Amino acid sequence: MRIIIVGGGKLGHQIARNMLDRKYDVKLIEKDKLKCMRLANELDVEVICGDGTELEVLSDAGTKNADCFIAVTGSDQDNLVASQLAKKEFMVGKVIIRANDPRNLEALRTLGSAIAVSSTEIITNLIEQEVNTAELHLLATLNKGKAAICTMTLPENSALDGVPLKDVPLPKGSLIISLLRNDNMVIPNGFTTVREGDEIVAVCSDEGQRELMKVLVQKRV
Repeated sequence: MRIIIVGGGKLGHQIARNMLDRKYDVKLIEKDKLKCMRLANELDVEVICGDGTELEVLSDAGTKNADCFIAVTGSDQDNLVASQLAKKEFMVGKVIIRANDPRNLEALRTLGSAIAVSSTEIITNLIEQEVNTAELHLLATLNKGKAAICTMTLPENSALDGVPLKDVPLPKGSLIISLLRNDNMVIPNGFTTVREGDEIVAVCSDEGQRELMKVLVQKRV
């Protein structure tokens, strides 16, 4: 997987290290020259010294060939611009944007056409999720990023259509807390059956998030 990270601060450094440990191809864009030198010395990664909100810099970094683009600078405005360019100019399939201020999450999702999050752990998980990020919406993080409340709509031909919740193989640390069906909210119990098109709201641990999404996106064979 080819990953481009914009922002060489603490978060960018941590994500780059995590992805290098997984043997991914990582490039990191940072405009501060001193940070670039430090990153180049500490990480076995190509560091591009430049502004990630500029088309030329993104092009030189090979953004058009990226599988995943992550904007994690300390500025929500810069993250928004970088993610918009990655999505609209370079057609990157998976774009993740950091919200420094949680109050900006919804605006960043809407304007950036990307998934906006505010947790290091959740960003790392989303990079590797085998689901379309357009299907996943993070509502909130809990316990300093160790858990999350997220929502997604069950797809057509869902393997879970008509299955009681007690028979849904939820991963450890996950719980479905509500269903939205035909604009009506349902607080479910174990005997509540789920239907394709239901909007599922779930709480899950950081470790269980990826497995939960795999369960929810399954389709009938």
